[in-house]
Amino acid sequence: MISTLQRTIRPVWASRGLHNSAVEALKYQAPGDTVTASYGKFISEIKPQHLSSVVLHRSKRMVLDSIGVGMIGSTTDVFELALQHCQHMYAPDDISSVYGRTGTRLSPTLAAFVNGVATHSMDFDDTWHPATHPSGAVLPAVLALSDMMPASNKPSGLDFLLAFNVGIEIQGRLMRFSNEAHSIPKRRAPPSLFLILSVFFIARFHPPSVVGTMGSAAACARLLSLDHSKCSHALAIAASLSGAPMANAATQSKPLHIGNASRLGLEAALLASRGLEASPLVLDAVAGVAGFNAFYEDYVPQPLESPNKNGHMFLLEEQDIGFKRFPAHLGMHWVADAASSVHKLLVGFGPGTVSPAQVKDILLRVPKSKYINRPFPESEHEARHSFQFNACSALLDGEVTVQSFTPAAMTRPDLSALLSRVRMEHPQDNPANFNLMYGEVQVTLVGGDILKGRCDTFYGHWRHPLTNESLKKKFRNNAGAVLPSAKVESLIDVVEELDRLGDCKELLSELQ
Repeated sequence: MISTLQRTIRPVWASRGLHNSAVEALKYQAPGDTVTASYGKFISEIKPQHLSSVVLHRSKRMVLDSIGVGMIGSTTDVFELALQHCQHMYAPDDISSVYGRTGTRLSPTLAAFVNGVATHSMDFDDTWHPATHPSGAVLPAVLALSDMMPASNKPSGLDFLLAFNVGIEIQGRLMRFSNEAHSIPKRRAPPSLFLILSVFFIARFHPPSVVGTMGSAAACARLLSLDHSKCSHALAIAASLSGAPMANAATQSKPLHIGNASRLGLEAALLASRGLEASPLVLDAVAGVAGFNAFYEDYVPQPLESPNKNGHMFLLEEQDIGFKRFPAHLGMHWVADAASSVHKLLVGFGPGTVSPAQVKDILLRVPKSKYINRPFPESEHEARHSFQFNACSALLDGEVTVQSFTPAAMTRPDLSALLSRVRMEHPQDNPANFNLMYGEVQVTLVGGDILKGRCDTFYGHWRHPLTNESLKKKFRNNAGAVLPSAKVESLIDVVEELDRLGDCKELLSELQ
């Protein structure tokens, strides 16, 4: 039986132009019972005390790594192009700081955009499973919004971390509503490949351009202390601003996906704060209503329970984050580690260095993927998405580093010689899945000897996370590319103490 409340409020929805199918779907459902409403309630009701020590520790590591990646990303051509565009096309608005540019400020949304671009400009930012880049879409937006807030009302460090974690949590929850988010089958693929193809290889869209926008909106809605209704609207608005095709992978435009996710999520939260409304069913799977299920055909959402006195189990507590040791697509880290182990063996067969003259054949056993099967990459962006390039770089040098993608390193004759000797195999037991894949490198020498290396879990994977010392070393190398050493060390200290700071002004001042 329809309650008095439902009969009263249904005409209101209809009068606001809600699609008839959405009205019918809500006919027997109180508005507070929808999946979308449950997300709005969660965002508005979660409190700092719900953050466990594990979540605080892991999220502070994410913040530190993401700032460092953004700092070195501010040295790239794509960042410079994005920054120049924003400076030339929009009137100056000296509010929010820009990575790596002391004294440069933009409007909050544009700062979120360029800092998001910086974070992903080298494909150096953190990763999760199901596959996405969680921090790059959220942190620039939270930083820009914090800059926007009055000096007398800056969020505390703990509130800052809460907003950040809300953005990460929303991304993770949304991706777990679809098996496609774990393994999307290619429609034209033979049935035998159905179960071995994965989202990060053949997805229709780049995941962070969808869930990252939603996470940014959620984080900013939390930081703005919006009520549950406006939090729901922020998510619904963000859904209309989401999505980017995978055709732009391995190009200068791929970093724009993260920049837009950060910027447009912030836009969505600000619009919701002004009272802009959107679909109350955007996260619900309702026949005839194309909401978030437009991105995933097998979308089966579940309500998100509001936190209670016993707290809330964040996904970040269950699964750690993957941090990259070098700036390339995550799949490259398996073949690089496998090739590095072969490098050590190769050195023992020669004069202490590796020469192509030693090598007759190189075989890579990796997941099947056109996306990152690039035998002779022509740009640094293609090289970051090439099994062959990263394997051969590691064979030559024993590792892959930031310098591996410079023009001088990419055009080495020895590297070209090794690339010409690479073959690839795609074993059936090697699925394109970040939790299940492996990388194997087999080198046949001119004399007939065969050297093998294999990596099942690279150092930096969420199953084998970087130590704090390794993470700080990465940060020092990255942030040190644009900041003086004293400021680098100060940032490390501030982030480590972030949950104990009365406000986040100290963090914001270190980024200026």
